Amino acid sequence: MKKATLALAVLSALALTACQKEEANDTTTTKAATETTTTVNSDADKTKSDAHAHDGEFASESEKHSYALGASMGLFAHDRIEQQKSLNIEYDEAALMAGFHDGLKNETKYTVQELQGFARAGDMILKAKQDEIANAASAKNIEEGAAYLAENAKKEGVKVTESGLQYEVLKEGTGDSPSSAASTVKVHYKGTLLDGTEFDSSYSRGEPATFPLNRVIPGWTEGLQLMKEGATYRFTIPSELAYRDRNSGKITPNSTLIFDVELLDVIEPE
Repeated sequence: MKKATLALAVLSALALTACQKEEANDTTTTKAATETTTTVNSDADKTKSDAHAHDGEFASESEKHSYALGASMGLFAHDRIEQQKSLNIEYDEAALMAGFHDGLKNETKYTVQELQGFARAGDMILKAKQDEIANAASAKNIEEGAAYLAENAKKEGVKVTESGLQYEVLKEGTGDSPSSAASTVKVHYKGTLLDGTEFDSSYSRGEPATFPLNRVIPGWTEGLQLMKEGATYRFTIPSELAYRDRNSGKITPNSTLIFDVELLDVIEPE
């Protein structure tokens, strides 16, 4: 039982090429069928199976369940191999296919412990490469952020707080200001990286955001308390007041961020 379970767990990371190779075989078979029709009737079972695959439908519940199992393993492996490709980490298609089919037969060439060790080693290689790229991006972001902040601070109308937050009043408001970090605010905003890449925008979603100030990045917690309802400010937020060394979507580690924020409403705690 333990060995069969491992076959699914480990080989799920190897199953993509099963799908890829089947697609390649389908292409080859289609080409051959175009060139000659003598083999069409030589494999009725395969033709029936291919018809199922083309239709994308299965008649029985057992077929659907079996397809779901295979598809989930394939999708899991697809994501893993796409990660490896993006990091220039090689994988061997023949070995992947052999492992997948051996696992289905419960006849793996290595013991459970050996397979676990190989899987862990693969994970370590992937993580080391990800860390290497993240560290390089982080160092670049720190350097570019410091240079940008130094120049931006010289611009007319830009103010710098004691924490290092930079802000510029684009439109002043006349309403209430948040009284503390416990206040809840309703805002419209757009966030960009230093190169102008937009990573988030309530305007794009067509709906303002509402949240307590103590639940957001420190630059927002501080900056929104400087505003009055109806105001629009531009915040340039150093990485230490933003996401620091974390990855968050398009935001790479230690990124300096720019936000245009429009304060619509302040909701004070009762």
